[in-house]
Amino acid sequence: MASRHLARSIAMQSLFEWDFRGKEDAHIPDIIVHNVEEFGPGIEEAGFIKDLVKGILLKRKEIDAIIEKAAPEWPIEQVAIVDRNVLRVGIFELLFSDRSAVPPKVAINEAIELAKSFGGESSGRFVNGVLGTIYREIGEPGKEYPKRGEKSAQDQKEGEGKETETETTENPGV
Repeated sequence: MASRHLARSIAMQSLFEWDFRGKEDAHIPDIIVHNVEEFGPGIEEAGFIKDLVKGILLKRKEIDAIIEKAAPEWPIEQVAIVDRNVLRVGIFELLFSDRSAVPPKVAINEAIELAKSFGGESSGRFVNGVLGTIYREIGEPGKEYPKRGEKSAQDQKEGEGKETETETTENPGV
């Protein structure tokens, strides 16, 4: 399991435990330490886990309001506890983290994988639907990025310019 994926998994498990135990913010540091020792001993991303959980808790009210807006038929307390915390991780990374470090589609895909791993049979589809709705509402940032193996429009433009320079240099009489 990739290091960042494991870190997100531990962050989600920590949020799940925090949520299950009554949402006492004072317990979070101990929960994180325990979960890192239990599920990721020696992980190099412990700082990422702490920052992710801390950021989510700081933006919790905003994130929960976004969940309720994107899934109006599901009041936040009726969303399964795993799904609720997977969505918190996904929404935080989608809306509040550095997009150059975590592109939007990576944030969505990681959340879907967490939902499939830890949630129920329909969790992956539910998380995908909610995050897809949010992604479309924010204007689909990052959509212009190429898929693996494709060149971006900028790379294509730069490549065209280089071909022209090469042709001019190789064929000075043309």
